Amino acid sequence: MALGKDYAKQECSIARALEVVGERWTLLVVRDALYGVRRYNDFLVHLGAPRAVLAGRLQALTAEGILEKRRYQQSPPRDEYVVTERGLALWPTLCALGVWGREHYDTTPMRIFRHADCGSGLGRYGECPACGIVVPVADVEMLPGPGLDPDPADPVSRALLRPKRMLEPVITDPAS
Repeated sequence: MALGKDYAKQECSIARALEVVGERWTLLVVRDALYGVRRYNDFLVHLGAPRAVLAGRLQALTAEGILEKRRYQQSPPRDEYVVTERGLALWPTLCALGVWGREHYDTTPMRIFRHADCGSGLGRYGECPACGIVVPVADVEMLPGPGLDPDPADPVSRALLRPKRMLEPVITDPAS
């Protein structure tokens, strides 16, 4: 029996969440937004998603209140996508999914996340073992791990080779 196209008959909060974030590319868009990617073209070059798919995911995430579309330039009109409080709440899930992927598929860390205040590495759900708190996303420092390509082709990946705090905008063109 084929699976249905949605989870409407499921009485489960996981099924409801999958209606919003369960499509291919969606969590990767959220991940990049948490990394500080804000502009459509930067999402496009970093993710490699088809244009129509990316546009659809950004529109859906905006409609769900996970991202907010903000105008940063009037002429020509240009917008950026900023993570909302609702989107920030996905960080522990993404953190845990990354740990699970590393444990089960690739043991070499691509990125290292640590508490910017004390320098401790984060636990499975974004918690600081030294401070005993779940670290707010804005207080997470992201560093390149040994599994990253040291000379990536796209400008977003190159910008993400520098240590930075999560949510700080990724600057791919110093003139912009």
